[in-house]
Amino acid sequence: MKARNQSFIIYILLFMAIIAMVFFTVNQQSQAIEEIPINKLAADIREGRVKTIIEDDSRLEIQYTNNDIKVSTKDPSTPLIAQLVELGVTSEDLAAEKISVDIRLPSSWVGIVSILSYILPFVILIGLFWFIFRQAQGSNNAAMSFGKSRARMFTGDHPTVTFEDVAGVEEAKEELQEVVEFLREPQKFISLGARIPKGVLLVGAPGTGKTLMAKAVSGEAGVPFFSISGSEFVEMFVGVGASRVRDLFDQAKRHSPAIVFVDEIDAVGRHRGAGLGGSHDEREQTLNQLLVEMDGFDTDTNVIIIAATNRPDILDPALLRPGRFDRRVVLDRPDIKGREEILQVHVKGKPVSPDVDLNDIARSTPGFVGADIENLVNEAAILAARRDKRIIEHPEFMEAIERVIAGPERKSRLINESEKKIIAYHEAGHAVVINALPEADTVQKISIISRGEAGGYTIAFPEEDRFLKSRQQIMSDMVTLLGGRAAEEIVFNDITSGASNDLERVTKLARTMVMRLGMSEELGPMVYGKKEELVFLGREISEQRDYSEHIAEKIDSAIQSIVQESYNKAKDILNRYRQELDLVAEKLLETETLSADEFYNIFPTPVEKTGGIPEKVL
Repeated sequence: MKARNQSFIIYILLFMAIIAMVFFTVNQQSQAIEEIPINKLAADIREGRVKTIIEDDSRLEIQYTNNDIKVSTKDPSTPLIAQLVELGVTSEDLAAEKISVDIRLPSSWVGIVSILSYILPFVILIGLFWFIFRQAQGSNNAAMSFGKSRARMFTGDHPTVTFEDVAGVEEAKEELQEVVEFLREPQKFISLGARIPKGVLLVGAPGTGKTLMAKAVSGEAGVPFFSISGSEFVEMFVGVGASRVRDLFDQAKRHSPAIVFVDEIDAVGRHRGAGLGGSHDEREQTLNQLLVEMDGFDTDTNVIIIAATNRPDILDPALLRPGRFDRRVVLDRPDIKGREEILQVHVKGKPVSPDVDLNDIARSTPGFVGADIENLVNEAAILAARRDKRIIEHPEFMEAIERVIAGPERKSRLINESEKKIIAYHEAGHAVVINALPEADTVQKISIISRGEAGGYTIAFPEEDRFLKSRQQIMSDMVTLLGGRAAEEIVFNDITSGASNDLERVTKLARTMVMRLGMSEELGPMVYGKKEELVFLGREISEQRDYSEHIAEKIDSAIQSIVQESYNKAKDILNRYRQELDLVAEKLLETETLSADEFYNIFPTPVEKTGGIPEKVL
């Protein structure tokens, strides 16, 4: 029973209790009035003490001249006047100026009040007992259903998501198509002795469409779909999680062929024996039951479990072995073609201008996942509505990209002229270095308008997607990051705190090159240090130093050398193109924003952009 209904019933019972109290009080008051015989009434009338008589059937209410009220009864078959005359009352005694006889009192109402004053309390008590009984029954049902599965079941009759709604992950769709075929035609595989994977693990970064893909499999197969989160299994009471796992799989088997989808399975599927709560906590019991249920599937149950996670490294090995999660389907970040297909899915049904180039938008969004692209299209629609447009045009999409990457514009942020000049040269330094380096990306936009926490920003995208990065490309990234700090030092002979984020990223890149990628000639192709983490927490806690102090000094020296060489390279480029640096900065101070065409009109791509970085920095 919902809390609102419970409150309503309580209010009704309280109201009835108040009414019963009122009726009871009225009845008690009516019963407390003195009752006299009718001959005594006749005597009082003869003495002139009666002021008013109110009659209702056999009941009389008498009001005396001193305002006292008494009651009496009469013979209902004889009129009151006739009875009073028989008792010696004369017509003069009953004169209108002396006494008033009325038949207006609804004494039947008094009878009703009297009856209700006795019946209503019993009715209220019965209602209270009934309500308490229902509450106890509901609590008992809740206690009995505590170990029941909380999975939400969706029938496959009217699918809301199919493979047509999923774009950019063609390889993953091909892998899962076999699962769909098995659910549709299981005998086709069983007759050949094939064993269909009992479990499919969807792995990918957040927002790549793991949950959407599971829904699409259900929609294509047209079978019942049970959806539950990994965290819904675990409770503070021991044994509840395991009970819910058993109930979930019992339901799935009763509705087979069916799909069981467990989202964020890492919440319950972490390594056993590594928890802070010991090796036999509630989470591990839940995992043990899940392992048993998965391995206990018969080949003819036609139930497939699909799970999603973005942390496959912390899952228990027993969960990943053949016979449980046989297949691991990776949903990677989409490439240019995939992003364009995802854009086509999300712009469907929206009034988009024919001039919008989805391929250009896809090229401008490297690293975006499906959720980012959906947010991008939504932001573009919001911007178009804010500008009172009837269609979404290309400028809205490009500005939405900037909003997703850097946040909304902060035009109200007041910046004095000296700081504005520093920011202009800082962003111009980034842009000039990017345009001069052969391995760097292509400048798309430069702005000194604040967005988010940044005072200004320079957007540069690669011409094509890259899955591998060479040492030269990483070095180019470091040089471009240091271009802003180098420009400040060259122009103003001073440095500011504006490059704090750039320095942090550069230091992290240099450390990764030396300790993880083996890109230092002095230290060689080795990995130094081992990341440690508590699997129960899933967070990196510390780094195990498996190297000596001497090696540690070499690592620090190599990192410092790489960063310093990159900084010197950035300064050399800016000194060489100092005139272009000044022109770009002056234009930024004038217009605050430069597009790619405006930038390249000021600083065309130099000839050496076609070659490599001449200096050896490692």
